[in-house]
Amino acid sequence: MRYGFVPVAALTPDIRVADVEYNVGSCIKAISAAVNDRGSRIVVLPELCITAYTCGDLFYQEALLAAAEDGLAYLAEQTAELDALIFVGAPVCVNAKLYDCAVALCGGEIIGIVPKRNIPTYNEFYEGRHFMAGFDGVVPISFAGFDGIPFGVRQLFACDSLPKLVIAAEIGEDSMVAASPAIAHAAAGATLIVSLSAAGALVGRGASRRTLLSAQSRRLACAYAYANAGWGESTTDGVFDGRNMVFECGRLLAESAPFGDGIAASEIDVDLIASERRRRTGFEISADACLAGYTVTPFSLGIGATKLTRTIDAHPFIPDGEADRRERCEEIFAIQAHALAKRLKHIGTTRALLGLSGGLDSTLALLVTVRAFDLLGLDRAGIIAVTMPGFGTTGRTYNNACSLATAAGAELREISIADSVRQHFFDIGHGETEHDATYENAQARERTQILMDLANQEGGLVIGTGDLSELVLGWTTYNGDHMSMYGVNAAIPKTLVRHLVRYVADTCSDEMESSVLYDVLDTPVSPELLPAQADGTIAQKTEDLVGPYELHDFFIYQVLRRSFAPGKVYRLACAAFGDTYDKAAILTWLKVFYRRFFSQQFKRSCLPDGPAVGSVGISPRGDLRMPSDARSSLWLAELEEL
Repeated sequence: MRYGFVPVAALTPDIRVADVEYNVGSCIKAISAAVNDRGSRIVVLPELCITAYTCGDLFYQEALLAAAEDGLAYLAEQTAELDALIFVGAPVCVNAKLYDCAVALCGGEIIGIVPKRNIPTYNEFYEGRHFMAGFDGVVPISFAGFDGIPFGVRQLFACDSLPKLVIAAEIGEDSMVAASPAIAHAAAGATLIVSLSAAGALVGRGASRRTLLSAQSRRLACAYAYANAGWGESTTDGVFDGRNMVFECGRLLAESAPFGDGIAASEIDVDLIASERRRRTGFEISADACLAGYTVTPFSLGIGATKLTRTIDAHPFIPDGEADRRERCEEIFAIQAHALAKRLKHIGTTRALLGLSGGLDSTLALLVTVRAFDLLGLDRAGIIAVTMPGFGTTGRTYNNACSLATAAGAELREISIADSVRQHFFDIGHGETEHDATYENAQARERTQILMDLANQEGGLVIGTGDLSELVLGWTTYNGDHMSMYGVNAAIPKTLVRHLVRYVADTCSDEMESSVLYDVLDTPVSPELLPAQADGTIAQKTEDLVGPYELHDFFIYQVLRRSFAPGKVYRLACAAFGDTYDKAAILTWLKVFYRRFFSQQFKRSCLPDGPAVGSVGISPRGDLRMPSDARSSLWLAELEEL
């Protein structure tokens, strides 16, 4: 919980219709198990589960209502020692009118009662026969032996030990109406909506409810804990399946199977919710305005260690399923290719140039350029793929570059940079045996000069090949491979580049092209700026120097998309990669990430145009407005404390 993770459980206890004593005992058992066995700190039970939702005209009976009131007092007493905030559904009588309510319990007290705002009277629902609609204003009432309990729809429950955890409640139909109370709750600051429901099981209703709540959670940038009535309810006219769900910003974290154990439990991330709201408009209402008419009730939770049961995605840029990956790859190719096609059409050229090294990035850039030419109906021979062997070029990458250009139908040109760079070394007085930054960067800049001058000759466009991961880390030569006339890969992280190339290799009808692409995927990532080893293999492996790209891409997502603090990024990385990297290695590379991210911003401040692709980007014109001289000391200091 120190890092914003709050364990939440939506439960469906075993109940009997109108048997309050049994139901209260069952609720106590289910709540205790969730808190003691699962570590849940927010527990949500279904609508009217103290009595059962299907009591019908028994809700007129004084005996049932009195038993429910006594049962709630006993439930509060029996859960007093549990470190949790509990929401349970019950009928509550106020001024001789009956309300369908969510009752909030914490520390042995009833701290708030939220009535249902929208009472359905269609299809199987006839709630208007028994219940009044709740009102927005909040008034104090006495109930179940407690005085001064806030009663009304506009209530928030704020955790004083974790300020980002602010909870509001809705009941049943409230989640279905166009003007759901959750909209006002979220605008007022609620980060978790607990939804107590009694929705009968109908064909397709579960999937429909999942879609609705997921969309609501995404739109309102909040978490949802939905608890539905189960099959202990009456089956006179319907069946209730106990399908419960927990969502976070649209993502389904947990779901209980219909007619299963009725337990959906996970950890919501209130830091993530706060980050989403800082980033988005729509939550900028002033505190005075959005809290008008709201009663905020504080509650306390102990802040301790939280065992994560939710999955931390080690590769957040890569969809899990094969079908989803292929759909994502096709969508990205379409974005890149149409963006490049627009630029080519705008400037009126039929020529494009790129440096083809036989590595992943330039391979992807070539594939995108081919698609753009096909979209415009241009002859692929207008693509000039230039291979520029230097001091570190190996036979493997050289041959792959040549084969790829041929398979793509592009014009292949070979221009060695060795003599030009040697002359440059002579001109500036640099020894060829000094394998330093000058030695490496001179080669990268010579290649860029060749491409730019060829573009002038041909009236063409230089296509940039550098990817998002390299640009975030600054693993690029300023005014060398850093520069182009249009950067098609600038928003594609390295791990995704690999999947895009693999997608083409897997779906390509040309066996020779497919074979070359698989070999490119098999080749270690390298700028090939240092001489090869004696056996002709690559000597300079990028990931040995700057760190594993799968780690850096994970860091990029958590830092740039989620804006998480360094300590949390580290903890998440340990959870995601615990079987792959030890904690010391993760911490080492995370420090490298922050140092390079801050120190290399000057390269990102003057990037060429290029299409945005996903939710993370570094374009200085839209995605990342960051000063080039910002210091990393604040972030590194937090890591040093670990």
